[in-house]
Amino acid sequence: MKIVCVFVLMLYYYCCCRVQCHGETTIKGQEGQGEGQRVILSILLGSITGLGCALVSASLLTLVFRCIKRPPILKGPVVFSPRISPKSLQSALLLLLLANQSQSHYLLLLDDSFTVSVKRLQTQKNSAKIRRRIQRELEILAGLRHRNLMSLMAYYYVVQPNTTTNTSSSSSSFCLVYDYLPTGSLEDAMRRSSQLPFGWDTRLRIAVGIIKGLHHLHFGCTPRILHYNLKPSNVLLDAEFEPRLGDCGLMHTFHEIRSSQLLLLQQGQGHYYAPECFPNFSIYTEKSDIFSFGVILGMLVTGRDPKDPVFGEVTSSGSGSGRRGGMGMWLRQVLEAGDGREALDKSLLLGGGREEMEEDEMLMAVRIAAVCLSDMPADRPSSDELVPMLTQLHSF
Repeated sequence: MKIVCVFVLMLYYYCCCRVQCHGETTIKGQEGQGEGQRVILSILLGSITGLGCALVSASLLTLVFRCIKRPPILKGPVVFSPRISPKSLQSALLLLLLANQSQSHYLLLLDDSFTVSVKRLQTQKNSAKIRRRIQRELEILAGLRHRNLMSLMAYYYVVQPNTTTNTSSSSSSFCLVYDYLPTGSLEDAMRRSSQLPFGWDTRLRIAVGIIKGLHHLHFGCTPRILHYNLKPSNVLLDAEFEPRLGDCGLMHTFHEIRSSQLLLLQQGQGHYYAPECFPNFSIYTEKSDIFSFGVILGMLVTGRDPKDPVFGEVTSSGSGSGRRGGMGMWLRQVLEAGDGREALDKSLLLGGGREEMEEDEMLMAVRIAAVCLSDMPADRPSSDELVPMLTQLHSF
């Protein structure tokens, strides 16, 4: 477009020069000059028209090419695992949704007694543009392959009429299908720790598995993937208590998850989020994931929930953009006072024959958790640094 404008200005300048140079001529000369100007004007208009048509044609071709290249919106179940039949998944899932429309988590029995876990996410906006973006990001998440990550096995976009109201409106949702782990989440295990073999070896195994999963997201994926929502309820355990991270990146993909977590931040309940995330997730980096890991590691070694009153109140920072205190400050104060042993879960210290080496490992884990919970992101280690730190505590 700039070239066209320059060309027009040059022709206009040329015409003006012609008029000034031959202003005082005979009538015959003026007629000749007028004829020349008409020729120039015809050339000018023809050039502008030709260039305009070329630009319009190029724009149309670009638009057509983009439409052809744009991926189609997939209908029906999108399956990534050979163990799942799309037809079987569709029929079983629709029956389950009709019977339990208000739930968000389901267990689904497919062919050959194969049980899967289904997470249902209701979406408010189902435009084609948004669906394509979600579809593209879910395909990336389905490609995650690591022993400490939950892989997406399938998903299904469902539009259902609202049976709870008398209106003719409908609701849309994405049903995400994962492998089912009967042991449940780390949150469940912590609640039943007295009933499970949940000693230090098991807890350290869980911590090592979590940080290995984060390391794969941060350094093994292109582009880098952030978890955004790391907490005990999103850490699933298999029969050997090997952890697998669930909901990886979903808060970035689904606006609805982000909105619900934002509400927790505004209510002061985001105990697993770093100070820089407050008040509206304006800043979130891989070091924010590390802070969340630090809270989980602190839970494993102290046996305490981050909301425990012993950690004190979490207050706003001086800038009003973050929070100070809580588990991180409490751990640092205990270590500075030389009372690190007081931070340890008493159930880990009970019973005879507790080796001094294991207690040293737990005290080192307390120090690692305290560093991960630093208020400043730059002071926290990366997952690349944490993997050797934790694996060297004990050999798995």
